[in-house]
Amino acid sequence: MKRLAAALGVAALAAGCATAPAPATGDAPARVASPADPWENWNRKVYAFNDKVDEVVLRPAAEAYRDVVPQIVRTGVANVLGNIRDVWSAANQFLQGKPADGLEMSARVLVNTTMGLFGLLDWGTELRLDRRSEDFGQTLGVWGVGPGPYVVLPLLGPSSVRDGLAWPVDRMFAPSRLPQTDAGGYGVLAMELLNARSDLLSTTQLLDQVALDRYSFVRDAYLSRRLDQVWDGAPPLEDYDNYGDDEAEPAR
Repeated sequence: MKRLAAALGVAALAAGCATAPAPATGDAPARVASPADPWENWNRKVYAFNDKVDEVVLRPAAEAYRDVVPQIVRTGVANVLGNIRDVWSAANQFLQGKPADGLEMSARVLVNTTMGLFGLLDWGTELRLDRRSEDFGQTLGVWGVGPGPYVVLPLLGPSSVRDGLAWPVDRMFAPSRLPQTDAGGYGVLAMELLNARSDLLSTTQLLDQVALDRYSFVRDAYLSRRLDQVWDGAPPLEDYDNYGDDEAEPAR
């Protein structure tokens, strides 16, 4: 289940991957299932829109990518994209005051860029320099910025106020920023989306089988994963319903 929650979090890049039940209509008040999700009625509408985009565009494209492109090529693409993102992860580890982890991630980037042919081969993992992905939202969380309310962003998927504000900073260091031309940038962005969404195809099938309310399942998985990431896998014991409540301690 922990692996499933982690995989679902990647759906933020792939515009979401689940269908929402019908939102509240008429004069009935919006149902708020969690204090972390005060905008649930609106979020469900955006979630349904994202799911339709996924159904019509992203999922078919990801399935075609999986079926047509050989596994060895897809693995190489994922390795190169991951190696580029590792540079920003290393920077965030230094920003979080974790120099040992930052140096280890920097060594991973160096090994994969040189021995691994610009990241095509993942020699870092073979040398036990494991990937510890970090982003600016996690960095803000480490320094005490609370997540704020849960929000579903159009085309981007599950997020929070903190992570949504941090997202433009993360994108400044994304692989698609490297090409010097707009066409090259869009091409790399398309590869990022295809790679991320193709990795979620099996997760989507499992989600269809296990979740009665897929919106709530994805929301809770995302919030749990982000809390786990900010605390490096060791979050404090607390009432999960308090996550996102500005008065809850700790706020990370």
